[in-house]
Amino acid sequence: MPRELIPLQVQDLSTFAKALRAQLQAAPDAQSGEASTAAATVPSHLSLLNMLARAAGHRSFQALKAAAETQAAAAQEAPAPSKLTPRHAPPARGPRHPEMSELADRALRQFDAQGRLVRWPSRHLVQRYALWGLWIHFDNRRPYTEPEVNEILNAHHSFKDHCTLRRELVNMKLLGRSDGGREYRKLAARPDEDLLPLLKELRARTAAA
Repeated sequence: MPRELIPLQVQDLSTFAKALRAQLQAAPDAQSGEASTAAATVPSHLSLLNMLARAAGHRSFQALKAAAETQAAAAQEAPAPSKLTPRHAPPARGPRHPEMSELADRALRQFDAQGRLVRWPSRHLVQRYALWGLWIHFDNRRPYTEPEVNEILNAHHSFKDHCTLRRELVNMKLLGRSDGGREYRKLAARPDEDLLPLLKELRARTAAA
């Protein structure tokens, strides 16, 4: 006969053990057919609790109880699934944005809820996506001095390395530098289609901050 797995959920193990013990006490003796009166042959309430716990793979009833309490505490600490938009999610553990590619979503996780870059990604492609998220904060209708560029970058990142960010923006041709580095301009660049949901989300986070 094939094994059939039937789940059984018990609301209260102690009540379950008491009911089981009562049935064992009232059960007819296997050989005589008479009701068993030898109460000593029926396990005590605590023994039954331990037997049931061991049958479920635990060392004892106390171990089962401790495991259940730990699981309940962890469930209370875990954040409930949120119906909020992704901009309210924590930076590194936010829910996946349904419109984003895996790479864009990975880049988004480097930004916090206010749209600030909180870490410099280790993966080169993610770095490039993150730089686009800084490029959107510049105005292409005006020039910038180097201190002004640094000020904007410092307002939108938190790991205090505006020099790297400024240099990489220039290397990516997102910012242009002239006059010996005294003047910077936002270059007219066209983000790929894959970047658009990321930039839209970062704009929304910045606006809501």
